[in-house]
Amino acid sequence: MDARLRVLFAGILSLIVTVGVARFAYTPLLPVMLSQTALDTAGGGWLASFNYIGYLGGALAAAAISDLRLKDRLYRLCLVLAVLTTLAMALTEHYLLWSLLRLVAGFSAAGGLLLASALILNWLIRHQHRSELGIHFIGMGAGIALCSLIVELFAASGLDWRGQWLGFALFAALLAIPAWRWMPAPDTGGKTTSGQSLVDQPPGRLFHRLLLVAYFCAGWGYVISATFIVDIVQRQPGLAGAGNWVFLALGVAAAPAVILWDRLARRTGYVPALFLAYVLQLFGILLPALWPTLSGALLGAVLFGGTFIGCVGLVLTMAGRFYPTKPARLMGRMTLAYGLAQILAPAITGVLAERLGSYDLGLYIAATMVAVGAGLMTLLWRLEGSEPALARGTG
Repeated sequence: MDARLRVLFAGILSLIVTVGVARFAYTPLLPVMLSQTALDTAGGGWLASFNYIGYLGGALAAAAISDLRLKDRLYRLCLVLAVLTTLAMALTEHYLLWSLLRLVAGFSAAGGLLLASALILNWLIRHQHRSELGIHFIGMGAGIALCSLIVELFAASGLDWRGQWLGFALFAALLAIPAWRWMPAPDTGGKTTSGQSLVDQPPGRLFHRLLLVAYFCAGWGYVISATFIVDIVQRQPGLAGAGNWVFLALGVAAAPAVILWDRLARRTGYVPALFLAYVLQLFGILLPALWPTLSGALLGAVLFGGTFIGCVGLVLTMAGRFYPTKPARLMGRMTLAYGLAQILAPAITGVLAERLGSYDLGLYIAATMVAVGAGLMTLLWRLEGSEPALARGTG
């Protein structure tokens, strides 16, 4: 395996461990925990919010640390935390401890999503490979799909909720080993391997602020389906037991999607590609509420899975291109906006679902937020056209 593929596979595996397992295994396991423990829907929403609070802390750490070597050490710590917090979920039924574990697991997710992205993008730029993260983000979709399949296998084998968390911990531990070994130590020099200087080109202030707000809207839309999709489907008449398969469809759609969005962005530019991703994500969020059938749930999952990952990949790639010497700087800020939405939205949606007996209102709110984000993308598109230097990072 050549060096480029080894680095990219380290990133893919790190995303499966820190995001797929430590973060997303909770989604297909939520209905199991609701039925086998004292956890209720509102409590489940708050646990998701604690996870995203932890992720926000990880994003803050990634944004605050400029030393690539320190980022590398934190990346490796996150791999360890992802495994240990997954293991510990099986060892207690105390809600306060669960909350703490989900908090730390959320922090670890920043290791794969932000720190690995920054380290990999820095390595690609320095070694003069195409500075895109599409292949790296296969790990998010693959992690979701694998979690769905694993939960189905665990359920068929008769494992209870504890056994399923333990199984996920073993799976994560096995993948964490190559994710650790294949990630190279960072090069902190100011030039590429051919001797070209790396120069940061930050975006203009207005462009930056509008992008932050638009990404907050995307975060709100993303987190509702990502957290509750299995339980949403399970509650629909005649769809009991179909939730994990819908989550699998979401992951399968997400796995190759970022590569396709990368290719589209090469042709259209990043902002137009993001606008299209927002519009399609809007329909993906609404379909389970508007068309409460298995077909509607599956189509919504495919649209959602294929677009949320595009939003993340395109925005983080843009951030890395603005700051090639320290890619996590703007990545961290963008993720703070995305993460703030992920703290607020699950708690509010969980409470609404508990009181109303349905997730529909939560889905409508999420779709509205994504529509606002799409509107902001049109403003960015116009701004890009009138002052193209802003989008290039020279404004």
